[in-house]
Amino acid sequence: MIKIIIADDQQLIREGLSLVLGLNSDFNIVFEAKNGQEVIDYLETNEADLVLMDIKMPVLNGVEATRLVKAKSGSIKILILTTFDDYDYIFQALRYGADGYLLKNASSQELVEAIEKIINDEQVLDKEVTKQVLQLVKKDTSKFESLTKREIEIARKISEGQSNKEIAQELFLTEGTVKNHISNILSKLELHNRTEIALFIQKHD
Repeated sequence: MIKIIIADDQQLIREGLSLVLGLNSDFNIVFEAKNGQEVIDYLETNEADLVLMDIKMPVLNGVEATRLVKAKSGSIKILILTTFDDYDYIFQALRYGADGYLLKNASSQELVEAIEKIINDEQVLDKEVTKQVLQLVKKDTSKFESLTKREIEIARKISEGQSNKEIAQELFLTEGTVKNHISNILSKLELHNRTEIALFIQKHD
């Protein structure tokens, strides 16, 4: 069962998300937080698999909370719930390790699918928001050129939304080899996660 934290300063949204996700037997809502600090405090003594993180919250916003959560445990997935006017914040959250972002007007089915994708190490990038976020990604041709043909091939497949397992099967590699290539890609491009790889490739390819 996937342990989920819902972080949003609006009670109605927290309750709505909890109600919708509670219908799925694979999800367990372990905590509802009204700001980022409550997320941090909860994780001091408890565990979770994924945080649904609002960006604009009092006390500690979602961007800083993402940074602190990822610094503490990189294994915890973070899905940013956002609105159209949060592009700068989204970009910063991705730099701090957020695993994806979804607009708050997404359907319940889209939310469920997004959670499942992130848990399976697939990125979640809303197309409309991505167009705006890409404008904030600095183009760095020299870094792109440092990648090998195989690394570019794998990075493109990440950008297409493929999981490590799918990439391995398609390229006749082991998942361990794919993971090693991804680690090299992250190191060469000075990035933090596969979501950033996807954005980088969309900007440069």
